[in-house]
Amino acid sequence: MKSISAHDERIAKMIFGSVYPMYVQKVEKKGRTEEELIEVITWLTGFTPKKIQDLVAKRATFEEFFEQATLNPNAHLITGVICGYRVEEIENALTQKARYLDKLVDELAKGRKMEKILRS
Repeated sequence: MKSISAHDERIAKMIFGSVYPMYVQKVEKKGRTEEELIEVITWLTGFTPKKIQDLVAKRATFEEFFEQATLNPNAHLITGVICGYRVEEIENALTQKARYLDKLVDELAKGRKMEKILRS
């Protein structure tokens, strides 16, 4: 198993607002919209679109971002491999939440239907 403690620390300190434009770029390049991205983030975190923008503007770290989130009760249904890790097997809770988000963005960019992405 890969050592992830330094990796976990790096994710915790990353600024959500510095990654958000990359998420937007990734989904738009594949024909999806920022509104769909916001819908996905809202589903996962319970944030309003305004709250997401506030956290981007405040330069919140992923740690601060997820401390304020109310994770969707169906988030555990997000499975598969992202960045070489099985999301359902990641032990660090914060890293797992960040990878849940990465996985959802990936699914959006790959054209998956919104009902499937939102596990409904």
